[in-house]
Amino acid sequence: MKKLIHSIVAVKLVLATIILLAVPALVMAQSSYKLAASPDVTIKVLGSSNVHDWVMTSTTMQSQGDFAVAGDKLQALHSLSFRLAVKSLHSEHASMDDRTYKSVNASKYPDISYKLTSAVVTPAGAGKYLVKIKGNLTIAGATQPISMDVTATVANNIITCSGEKKIQLTDYGIKPPTFMLGTMKVANDLTIQFNLIYKN
Repeated sequence: MKKLIHSIVAVKLVLATIILLAVPALVMAQSSYKLAASPDVTIKVLGSSNVHDWVMTSTTMQSQGDFAVAGDKLQALHSLSFRLAVKSLHSEHASMDDRTYKSVNASKYPDISYKLTSAVVTPAGAGKYLVKIKGNLTIAGATQPISMDVTATVANNIITCSGEKKIQLTDYGIKPPTFMLGTMKVANDLTIQFNLIYKN
């Protein structure tokens, strides 16, 4: 009889331990977040030339990620993908846009894409987080691994991610273009700035 009682107690303890371990996992279960349709969602490509600086901007893109959030606390980022149509990027000059599309061979490679490979989340203040991410960026059919520091804020089940990354055109097999019979030469260095808003 004592052995039976001990066995029942042992089973209850095991079940209680499993439940206690499962509760945090349920609370912090990852959820799929998609990019919100908002004018505040932007990608900017900043460059320079021997004549002037320039900016191309897009507010049209697709992205989704699996974020682990407990309340308003970001615990982890498990996956994220991003896609941007090259021809959604526009500057103040249509002629420059057309030359840019040609330089990156947008007719053959219409999209710029990114896929996350790893992320480390560190609290950085009330509702703010530093997310060190690694992933693969594909431009003009060429893929390169990149690392970025992303600032994330979480409030009311909305996650805002912002940051910037410097890249070089030649890393993606793109020759820096020249315009106006070579009198205007685009620099090899670009800066990509982003502000992305995700909703569950």
